[in-house]
Amino acid sequence: MNKLFTFLLEAKAELARVNWPTKKQIIRYTVLVIIISLVVALFLGSLDFVFSSLVEKYLIK
Repeated sequence: MNKLFTFLLEAKAELARVNWPTKKQIIRYTVLVIIISLVVALFLGSLDFVFSSLVEKYLIK
């Protein structure tokens, strides 16, 4: 029980030292992740479309 109490106290002290992001930073990073995800999805979708078209045109006649 003593070890658990010590662990919780140390965890609380460590969380107090964490440099938490501001609301503005969280919004900026969230928007950045969404934009990058959309760009990657469009890129991979276009590659899939191109390769599917090539396979249908040249391999499946």
